[in-house]
Amino acid sequence: MKQSVEQAYELAKQRYAAIGVDTDKVLEQMQNFHISMHCWQADDVAGFENQGGSLTGGIQVNGNYPGKARNIDELRADILYAKSLIPGTHRLNLHEIYGDFQGKFVDRDQVDASYFQSWIQWGLENNTKLDFNSTSFSHPKSGDLSLSSPDKGVRDFWIEHSKRCRAISEEIGKAQNDPCIMNTWVHDGSKDMTVNRMLYRELLKDSLDQIFAQKYDNMKDCVESKVFGIGLESYTVGSNDFYTSYAAQNDMMITLDTGHFHPTESVADKVSSMLLFVPELMLNVSRPIRWDSDHVTIMDDPTLDLFSEIVRADALDRVHYGLDYFDGTLNRIGAYVIGTRAAQKCMLRAMLEPLATLRKYEAEDKKFERLALLEECKALPWNAVYDMFCLKNNVPVGETFLPEVQKYEREVTSKRN
Repeated sequence: MKQSVEQAYELAKQRYAAIGVDTDKVLEQMQNFHISMHCWQADDVAGFENQGGSLTGGIQVNGNYPGKARNIDELRADILYAKSLIPGTHRLNLHEIYGDFQGKFVDRDQVDASYFQSWIQWGLENNTKLDFNSTSFSHPKSGDLSLSSPDKGVRDFWIEHSKRCRAISEEIGKAQNDPCIMNTWVHDGSKDMTVNRMLYRELLKDSLDQIFAQKYDNMKDCVESKVFGIGLESYTVGSNDFYTSYAAQNDMMITLDTGHFHPTESVADKVSSMLLFVPELMLNVSRPIRWDSDHVTIMDDPTLDLFSEIVRADALDRVHYGLDYFDGTLNRIGAYVIGTRAAQKCMLRAMLEPLATLRKYEAEDKKFERLALLEECKALPWNAVYDMFCLKNNVPVGETFLPEVQKYEREVTSKRN
């Protein structure tokens, strides 16, 4: 296979050179494209704090495919195996509920960096930098409202939790000598109509102001909006308008979760708008089917458009890339590999676009030429370039990762009760 991949790449290289694209340079750029893989695909967002508890906060995992990770060792092993089938070097995104609690119950307003020291060490040993999330769901104090709760006791609990998560992120960033990106998303909302929209948003803003008052050098904050969650359909406190305004006012990174918008909205169109007013973007790439269903990411038009817009906006150094899906209906290792590779393919195709020529056509008002070249690019041999990317990184090329995933299932995950 190595010879055929190399031959196909040489032909693709010539084909792209004819339209002014240097595929060798693109392959170098792809090595610097790091995706923050989400730890919660491995165990259906269970975590290690409240094992056996139900998932709340307006989110849901469908399916019960056998073999999900049951503890921290299995989760780490699954993630490392998935990473071995994906080209490049990637990060890992943790939620607070994935701390190394050693079977001890640690409430969320008591958590500290000591429960993540083994994660920090694991990341250093496995060349995997870490990102972080506070966790507002699946807790007795979650309710419908957390940071926006009128109950000061509840609100203070979640403020303390969020402050502690930021301190943990700072320790992670310091240890890995690279900023830890910490995302703040809370589920707060209402199932039915509310007559107190302003009250809850005032409370959320005040909570966030308290949380972000402490400045750190080794972590970066981002805030995330949502349209609605299950059981919270009528009103979301942290709406897109709310967080866009908050991030712009506070010069803060904003997270764009591709499942957290109305189905007809273009997330790609938000990139150039938001980057004029906020310093950076964080992406949580998913695949919403009619709502925030968190299907496995694929190389679909919305994802292609999103990555194309990042390249066209010359924003590669201002965007951080994460995944956020959790599908319990299929092999979870396979879900990691499919989704991460799909995101890479979307970025690769975006980088292979003959942007200089397209911009020249546009500047000269050559609409026919621009549209024609855009269409022809869809049929260019980008897959041969991706195959070479896999080959250079010593991971399975094409569909040859399937038997590797199947073998791991036979030998490892199928033996879990």
